[in-house]
Amino acid sequence: MSSAYQLQDLLCFSHLRWNFVYQRPQHLLSRASKHFRVWFWEEPVRDDHNWLEVRSITPQLHILIPHLLPTTGHEAEIDQQRQWLSGLLIRYGITDYGTWYYTPMALAFTDHLKPRVTLYDCMDELSAFQGASPQLREQEKQLLQRADLVFTGGHSLFEAKKKLNPSVHAFPSSVDYAHFAKARQGLLDPADQQEIAYPRIGYSGVIDERVDLSLLRELAQRQPTWQFILLGPVVKIDPDTLPQASNLHYLGMKSYDELPAYFSNWEIGMLPFALNESTRFISPTKTPEYLAGGLPVVSTPIRDVVTTYGGCGPVWIADSVLTFEEAIGRMLQNHPKPDWVGIDVQLRQQSWQRTWQAMLGLVEEQLRAKDVDSPDTQPVLSL
Repeated sequence: MSSAYQLQDLLCFSHLRWNFVYQRPQHLLSRASKHFRVWFWEEPVRDDHNWLEVRSITPQLHILIPHLLPTTGHEAEIDQQRQWLSGLLIRYGITDYGTWYYTPMALAFTDHLKPRVTLYDCMDELSAFQGASPQLREQEKQLLQRADLVFTGGHSLFEAKKKLNPSVHAFPSSVDYAHFAKARQGLLDPADQQEIAYPRIGYSGVIDERVDLSLLRELAQRQPTWQFILLGPVVKIDPDTLPQASNLHYLGMKSYDELPAYFSNWEIGMLPFALNESTRFISPTKTPEYLAGGLPVVSTPIRDVVTTYGGCGPVWIADSVLTFEEAIGRMLQNHPKPDWVGIDVQLRQQSWQRTWQAMLGLVEEQLRAKDVDSPDTQPVLSL
């Protein structure tokens, strides 16, 4: 069996919380924990405490939650997190480690670290999001200069970042095919959905400035017998601004395990995204998840959806309210039978496990190259 260069620990710094929507960080880092001890550092929580909470999900996966007083200033916040981080390394004997960034803002309190490898998994263009820090672009510039490897969450992001670092690699949204394929088995309708009439057109994901609320409002008005179901938390927008109608159903956030049962009782999965700066580079995870669940998809012309799935039988691209309505109507009326065999082959090639294995291979290559350049460094062989 060939040996590979390996680390003992992986320190991840994220703008997302582990117990929020289960998405790219959780898929990848839960797999990473099979190889390293993973330390997932979240953004601070403001409450009446001042401490670093450590939650152990497994012996190999730990969630770190900084708790800061509401009165803590920006500089004090950075200093406190740096102190906690340094103490964490000592307390748990973390000496042979790599760093994995989801947010460039974490550089402010991690610039003293000496990792063997620095990774930046750029899953979104965070500077384009509502409420983004004005320092984010400069911090990302520094991270791109420092990173040994940059992964991007889609091809659009790859095109935007490929000239900013010598080793940028596109890893678009992947899918746990077996998990979502359960939806094809006719699962029991969840209780909060059972009283909703048919036909059902569903959306699953965060409801924020990326969702085209005007599109939803007009569709609901134009087709009052169609039932639009939205799963997910409302974030960064006032819930009172959500369009309201008898055929618009906001069922709130659901766990990852619950999603197949909802998908199983929909006719169509929709991606009603607005076309703005916050959606310019997104690669929606829900596209392959809907397809794995056996749902045809209607999407606004998000670039990564068009380039990856635009020619795919069950994926319709609609650039207006009228074309969105027309696509849904045709699917409901004609019940098209696309080549699911071909689609399934494509989806299985997009598994999170394959994505993680490819990322891991690149990390090991990077470590091997560094060890050649620094022969005094002793690699740890993976099992």
